[in-house]
Amino acid sequence: MSAATIYDVARLARVSPVTVSRVINGNTRVGALFRQRVVAAIAALKYQVNVAARSTRIGHLRIGLLFSHPGAAFMSDVLLGAMHQCSAQGARLLLGQCGDLDSQRGAIARLIADGADAILVPPPLCELASALRELDGIGMQIVAVASAPPTAGISAVRIDDYAGARAMMNHLFAAGHRDIAFVTGAPGHAPAQLRYQAYRDAMDAAGQEVRPGRVAEGSFTYRSGLAAASQLLDRADRPSAVFACNDDMAAAVIAVAHGLDLRVPRDVAVCGFDDKPIAAALWPGLTTIRQPINALTRAAVQLAIDAIGEPRRARQRVLPFTLVTRESTAGGAGGAGRDGATLRRAQAGRTARHSGANPAI
Repeated sequence: MSAATIYDVARLARVSPVTVSRVINGNTRVGALFRQRVVAAIAALKYQVNVAARSTRIGHLRIGLLFSHPGAAFMSDVLLGAMHQCSAQGARLLLGQCGDLDSQRGAIARLIADGADAILVPPPLCELASALRELDGIGMQIVAVASAPPTAGISAVRIDDYAGARAMMNHLFAAGHRDIAFVTGAPGHAPAQLRYQAYRDAMDAAGQEVRPGRVAEGSFTYRSGLAAASQLLDRADRPSAVFACNDDMAAAVIAVAHGLDLRVPRDVAVCGFDDKPIAAALWPGLTTIRQPINALTRAAVQLAIDAIGEPRRARQRVLPFTLVTRESTAGGAGGAGRDGATLRRAQAGRTARHSGANPAI
């Protein structure tokens, strides 16, 4: 079977070849919907972005990317970041789609057969201990994207999830909240565990007891957020604030609050993590921690390129996160009684950038 062309991608995405070219080259004039369709088509066709070599040092390099769920907004950012940085460096991007561990082995084998010099691994694969052991055993430069600190010889580019969650807790404390509930992430997901630990540590440091029934289990899905929110809010002694481990579950908390005729944030404040597009689209807008997925992936590509040919060792880069405050936490505990227009003027889009650890270890 012949390799996919830019025209094949355009046909599948129902856009022009010019639009595909603009997406590949990072043109910001392409709308989000068209951009996601192009990224999904590139993933489905395993289209290889191959820019003419710009230097004799890296012109021949091939960077592999293991991925799943190409239609998701998170993976769209991962794919775009990888494409843009490979394009900027004159490297070729090879895509390997997989799901479980068995399909991961096959995808890795295909990437190696295609000449991959390094492999990027985003979630959820980089969060599975079994997957990391398999990757560590192949003797190639491996870079985890948006991961907790990995084990063995796996390099990583990430934010400090623990510090991000502590920043969010400090924001809630500053707004006057003390009775704060938490919706956990998927079991076994290392960043989720760090966010939960930060919640517990922040409550302890503030001298606040985590009351019974204040921690509800979630799995990063909107549906799991609905069940968790009902458990936390459909009671007489509800908390004054809910911190959900990601934006999808936080959106579900807001939906349940509306269904119970609770006003957000006056009756209950809500916040999330990631700053997905849904965070700005909700009403009220969602306060959250922005995780720069596109920038993380670009940095991972560069780390992989810089490490090729060097002795294999674990390297880490920690990028800054941003606390984005919107209407869902405005007004403080108990509600300040400000009207919606005032909240929009006071809170929309306000951000506070936080540095990570040392850029390189």
